[in-house]
Amino acid sequence: MKPLQLSLLALAIAGGSAQAIASEELGNLFSGGKAIVDARYRYEFVDEDNAKDHANAQTLRTRIGFQSGQWYGISGLVEADNVSHIGDEGFNSTRNGQTQYSTVADPDGSEINQALLRYDHQYGSAVAGRQRINLDNQRYIGGVAWRQNEQTYDGGLVQLKPLTGLTLTAAYIDNVNSIFGPDNGQYDTITNPANIEGHSQLFNAQYVAMPELTVTGYVYQLGLDNIAVAPKTALGTLASQTNGLRLNGVIAGLSYTAEYAQQKDYADNPNDLDSNYYLAELGYTLAGVALKGGYEVLGGSDDGKGTGNLAFQTPLATKHAFQGWADVFLTTPEEGIKDAYLGASLPLFGGTAQAVYHDFRADQSSPRSQYGEELDLSYAHPIPGVKGLVGLVKYADYDANDFGVDTRKFWTQVQYSY
Repeated sequence: MKPLQLSLLALAIAGGSAQAIASEELGNLFSGGKAIVDARYRYEFVDEDNAKDHANAQTLRTRIGFQSGQWYGISGLVEADNVSHIGDEGFNSTRNGQTQYSTVADPDGSEINQALLRYDHQYGSAVAGRQRINLDNQRYIGGVAWRQNEQTYDGGLVQLKPLTGLTLTAAYIDNVNSIFGPDNGQYDTITNPANIEGHSQLFNAQYVAMPELTVTGYVYQLGLDNIAVAPKTALGTLASQTNGLRLNGVIAGLSYTAEYAQQKDYADNPNDLDSNYYLAELGYTLAGVALKGGYEVLGGSDDGKGTGNLAFQTPLATKHAFQGWADVFLTTPEEGIKDAYLGASLPLFGGTAQAVYHDFRADQSSPRSQYGEELDLSYAHPIPGVKGLVGLVKYADYDANDFGVDTRKFWTQVQYSY
């Protein structure tokens, strides 16, 4: 990444006249900067209808860092995270060996969450280093910010805005710092490495034609070498190329989204992938209540050769935001999945209440055609007297039919951000 950093610096210097160079102070990087302080305590309870013991996890995520000011468009950011459990480890963090308990994927550890150099220009920006990348609604590329250890990316990202309403994004990634980090150990598996290695390219073009229509096209080439779709499958089986088109906007107060994508194998994936993605969603706000309903399909795929799970997967997505908060479908079943959902959010007593109902079914014909149903509830409220302090309670109840087991999860959380 050093050549990219040097080229960014050269571009910044070349972009200013000798008079401008004399007028800007290098000290702006520090005097115009801001400290980053964030702490998040969470209690998570998991009850699965199987032989595992209930999980009771108390964890604390602390984050400190510094966002610099700008000098000829150049700025920097560095932040470090620590995740620690409080009290007994009555949960399986995926790294602590407590496999008799249900999983709460928040391992202990400390690491650099972000460390980057950025250049901003009136026609775009460029970032090199370890960084947060959230594209569109994070269905394919996201930071998984719900988990205590955020997912970040090592690489470079360039964003251009050559015309009003048009944003072109291109990124190269050579390592993904997953939520299961910072370290591997004797209890990790090929489905949850701390670092996902491989060469990936992301291309996204978005054009806001009018308030009624935004068009987004994307190509995501994920070369994920050291991760597998399931514990007993080959490495590289999550490497894929996804091409898609997304339309969204607001017409007479009614919001809509329509999206289609196709997924093929990529890089050294030994499997022959060929599956599709569909999304249709409508939303409307009435008397302060935001209503939303949708139908999302991640297609199943069967090549008839007994190869294994070839369904549409989104390994780098912020998955907790989709298909229910109980996280039963973090890996798409081989028959695919259809998710019909209806939700509402509303202001309540100075906070925000939310409820979502899901009905999950298989995409392809299967003996387990009706997977199950889920109800999700949450309430968030700023805590009076302390600016930046917010409390949250949250509940997920998955009622299994033909897939998985009944699963109930409960969270209570307090977060402070400065």
